[in-house]
Amino acid sequence: MSLQEQINADVIVAMKAKDEIALRALRGLKSALLLAASEPGANGVVTDEKALKIFQKLAKQRKESFDIFTQNKREDLAKVEQEEIAVIERYLPKQMGEDEIKLILSNVIKEAGATSAADFGKLMPLAIKALAGQADGKVISAVLKQLLG
Repeated sequence: MSLQEQINADVIVAMKAKDEIALRALRGLKSALLLAASEPGANGVVTDEKALKIFQKLAKQRKESFDIFTQNKREDLAKVEQEEIAVIERYLPKQMGEDEIKLILSNVIKEAGATSAADFGKLMPLAIKALAGQADGKVISAVLKQLLG
């Protein structure tokens, strides 16, 4: 079952269970998938790979909103974002821990032959490609800076 089909099935389950939190988040996911499916060249189908990228983008947007609402002491709005993040993360691959990220980035640094922080710009695209979908870009950047000194 593709992610698109899974979302459609889960919307029905959430409706039957009267789970308003999950339903709100799932409708957002479904809407994003429908927009992607209607893009030129998509032919009404969204691959699981593209769906995961969309879900990651939506989760990131909600995390940023959560941070803003928390800073502005709007706990009611922050709670809504946090609930939606929890639902979206059900469909995302498990994120790696910092130790796993360090190990992979160490290998990327060795393979690229990087020696100093001046090589950061060259390494970042390689690091993101190596950790695609498994770690947040901010975490990758921070660990890479730490490893390069």
